[in-house]
Amino acid sequence: MDHSATSTPTHTAAEATISTHTRTAAMRASIRTGHNGPMRVVVTRVAEASVEVDGEVVGRLGRPGLLVLAGVGHDDTADDAAALARKIWGLRILDGELSASDVGAPLLVVSQFTLHASTRKGRRPSWSRAAPGHVGEPLVEQLCRDLEALGAHVERGRFGAHMRVASVNDGPVTILIDTKDWD
Repeated sequence: MDHSATSTPTHTAAEATISTHTRTAAMRASIRTGHNGPMRVVVTRVAEASVEVDGEVVGRLGRPGLLVLAGVGHDDTADDAAALARKIWGLRILDGELSASDVGAPLLVVSQFTLHASTRKGRRPSWSRAAPGHVGEPLVEQLCRDLEALGAHVERGRFGAHMRVASVNDGPVTILIDTKDWD
């Protein structure tokens, strides 16, 4: 029986090295051009926080909790949002080294594409690493739904709106989380 039609081609060591170098170069290029950006959040322990749009309060934490500023990159997925939700909900950064899940602390999630700013060239930041709205909005909402599925009470900002965010930081404790670098 002839298996040549279904067998995989063999590569020489040189071809494999070139292929690896090509993939590495492509990955570096995509990072330089702003693609392949991670989902990023800044999590701040707050005594209280609120967000206003056009003078209307659209989200408020009236008691201690977490303010989560969320930025979505081009290649982020629902799996990234789910992993991030689990990480945020379990972070032991509240008083007594407790997590929001331990004490039922509320969260205020505000979309913030500027977390993907690149200041490499010139004085004007580039936002090319941030996902466009049609990609970012559903993933920020997915993050909120995933947090709620874990048991969190989640208040929200309004995606794409000009928002006024107020917070009383507690500590201060502020954590940056990046889904492509879980340090």
